[in-house]
Amino acid sequence: MSGKAIKKLFALLFLAMGLATLGIASPKKQSNGKDPGAAAQNSNADGEKQKGKKLTLSEMQQSADPSQYVGADTCKTCHEDVAKGYDKGPHWKTTLAKHQGPQWQGCEACHGPGKEHAESADPSKIIRFPSLSAEDASKRCLSCHELGQEHANFLRSAHVKNNVGCNDCHSIHTPKIQAKLLKMTQPQLCYSCHLDVKPDFSKPFHHKVNEGLLTCSNCHNPHGGFLTHQLRSTAAQDQLCFNCHTDKAGPFAFEHAPVKTEGCVACHSPHGSSNPRLLRRSNVNLLCLECHTLTVDSAAPAIPSFHNQAQKYQACTMCHVAIHGSNSDHFFFKP
Repeated sequence: MSGKAIKKLFALLFLAMGLATLGIASPKKQSNGKDPGAAAQNSNADGEKQKGKKLTLSEMQQSADPSQYVGADTCKTCHEDVAKGYDKGPHWKTTLAKHQGPQWQGCEACHGPGKEHAESADPSKIIRFPSLSAEDASKRCLSCHELGQEHANFLRSAHVKNNVGCNDCHSIHTPKIQAKLLKMTQPQLCYSCHLDVKPDFSKPFHHKVNEGLLTCSNCHNPHGGFLTHQLRSTAAQDQLCFNCHTDKAGPFAFEHAPVKTEGCVACHSPHGSSNPRLLRRSNVNLLCLECHTLTVDSAAPAIPSFHNQAQKYQACTMCHVAIHGSNSDHFFFKP
């Protein structure tokens, strides 16, 4: 091979390397190495997937045809008794939001477009909540109410998992209790399902729920949450009991471990007890000895040998007065 041919070969090699460095690809393929035809096919496939995608209730309402909505006044011509209850509740305010369209207003915000139903009087042409499952009915309520902190976790709540929906506790048209549109007062509403809890509030020492000073929803969020038993929490994400019993909240220099690790229920029965201060045991010493016993795997220190447990009526808290925590004594002798 002549010298000129070798020079031309090297020139072509350098030119090819330069084009690759600049990222200039073959016209048949894109810079990422993918065929444009394949990319177009993928785009079409994605479009088909979007067509087959199941729309949420909010998306359906956004894309609704306004001509299929007749307005709440048309509904009232037949459903006068229902309209009276509706006008007394808070939902009539939806009719003031004219900028959101008819699909967000009045009766049809919940029951869907009513044109076909109004023309034919056919019940199957309108959404009837008794025919929906508890979860589907609740989703219709959540299309408006899901953004508030109170209702945000309802679909993961214990109530939904047990097939309890919004309509089991609330009545939009004929509520017995106008506040929150409840079917009946608390705690009777909660007792209708939670019969195992009801006897606790009749014990000698109990939280004043039956007396009306507290309600179940003061401590529990019926719409769900992230804590066990759907408990609420304080602003500091601390023990719920500290909302009322602020003197026990601390912070303390010397903390009683069960208060932080197990919570107040380690020693107290929150609903009611036969023992003073809602204690789980009638004898305070026996309650303390459940932890402060000489065992191999116990992290709690055992009681000193000079403590005479034969003295039946001498409670541990007669000396350890700051049992919930102390800022001056690690034995809780002083606050």
